[in-house]
Amino acid sequence: MHVRHRNSVAFTVVVTVLVLLGALPVAVVIALSSAPSTMVLATVLAALPVGPLVGCFMWLDRYEPEPRRLLAAGLLWGGFVATVGAVLIGGIGGLVVGVTEEAALAVVAPITEEATKGAFLLLLLWWRRHELDGILDGIVYAGMVGIGFAFVENILYLAAAYDGTDGLGPGGTEAITTTFVIRCLFSPFAHPLFTAFIGIGVGIAVTTRSPATRVMAPVTGYFLAVAAHGLWNGSTLVADGAGFIGVYVFLMVPAFALMIVFAVWQRRSERRMLLAALADAASRGLIPATDIPFLVDLKARRSSRAWARQQGGDEAESTMRDYQQAAIELGFLHHRYLRGTAPHDFASRGQEHLAQLQALRPHISFPGQVVPTR
Repeated sequence: MHVRHRNSVAFTVVVTVLVLLGALPVAVVIALSSAPSTMVLATVLAALPVGPLVGCFMWLDRYEPEPRRLLAAGLLWGGFVATVGAVLIGGIGGLVVGVTEEAALAVVAPITEEATKGAFLLLLLWWRRHELDGILDGIVYAGMVGIGFAFVENILYLAAAYDGTDGLGPGGTEAITTTFVIRCLFSPFAHPLFTAFIGIGVGIAVTTRSPATRVMAPVTGYFLAVAAHGLWNGSTLVADGAGFIGVYVFLMVPAFALMIVFAVWQRRSERRMLLAALADAASRGLIPATDIPFLVDLKARRSSRAWARQQGGDEAESTMRDYQQAAIELGFLHHRYLRGTAPHDFASRGQEHLAQLQALRPHISFPGQVVPTR
């Protein structure tokens, strides 16, 4: 526990410091790039796709919701650390190596941007591994980083389009509308999609028994993210931008659809996995077998919380939520134990979950059961 606490503190300090350092130059760039009214308009427009995108990833993350503070950290990392890091690394590298504008767009930007976005996932893997239970968690955190990155990037693009400083025309309402449609309506999923490949790699690294796969999975995910990003950026250079339409229609939209199908399949796989893991835990006397349907089935979980609220108000609902969360975390941990990929602190974490379950269980009842007396 001591090592895990120390790692959590280190992660929090590093991420917080880097976010603050990244926020300062972003704020300066935004303040100096155009008039305040333009920046307000650009920020409002850039924020419109953020809510729906975050909602989609939160919907995927319903079995074992990740800590909100970590999801927020991912958003902030993408918005400030990844954007500033990509600009600095890409700018310095471009000066040293000497690349054309086209090469910077199609090669340098994908390499640097996916590296700076993926760094957050590597920090999670290094210091907060216990928060990663598999591929779906990796996708969710990657999505948050990508959303944060796209938000800040879109502010700058929208402001430049309106002011006419993007080199594509005189600016104005028509220009910002075109940019908004392309970046915020047609392709808000681009950055989350690219970085999701790294998230998948990190998720595989957490669950595999192979030492080589633990290294190669994130690396392969990074190269796939760079390739997808490079193809996306490079398509704008083909046939005076017409290549972008072909790549969007025939590659990016199908790829995004496949990623959605894959993520939903992963969530359903988690349900089957939790059923098996909790059934084994019940056979060992760790939890009552009769609780399992109310822990794994999402509809039954909601019904259980509504029942608890009806019986005992907010406190009872909170107790039910805490019990379900602890049981699901135990299920994920027990699954890794059964697979032979349990973390080094498996025993202490398991005891924490069991102690919480034993403390909460006398104070809850599921629909159709006798309500406990307090």
